[in-house]
Amino acid sequence: MPVVHGSTAPVFDLPNATFTGLASPSRGAKETCVWRTHVKPGAEPDEHSFDREEVVLAISGRAVALLDGVRHEIAAGDAVVIPAGTSFGLGNPYDEPFEAVAVLPVGATARMADGTTLVPAPAR
Repeated sequence: MPVVHGSTAPVFDLPNATFTGLASPSRGAKETCVWRTHVKPGAEPDEHSFDREEVVLAISGRAVALLDGVRHEIAAGDAVVIPAGTSFGLGNPYDEPFEAVAVLPVGATARMADGTTLVPAPAR
């Protein structure tokens, strides 16, 4: 069983968030992808959907989860279960960073708000 050390895992930066790729096919996982997400204070939700179920576990801080346009406040210790095909976004209107762990099946494809599809870099 491979061990992926967070200190050497690949990091992917977006304007409002940073993703650390932990488990994925390129790092030995065959069925499940896992990545850490840090959402910067003041970040607006970047809505997207997956063709497979996603689960997000809040580790620290607070955030706003949008699910099909419905706003849900989440905090450390909370989990968000996002059904396949559900529009989802994480925003952080607070002053502190928000950290979460995302889990979804290998091969899950994202559909972005502009209609483009992709397999996110942390899941490859």
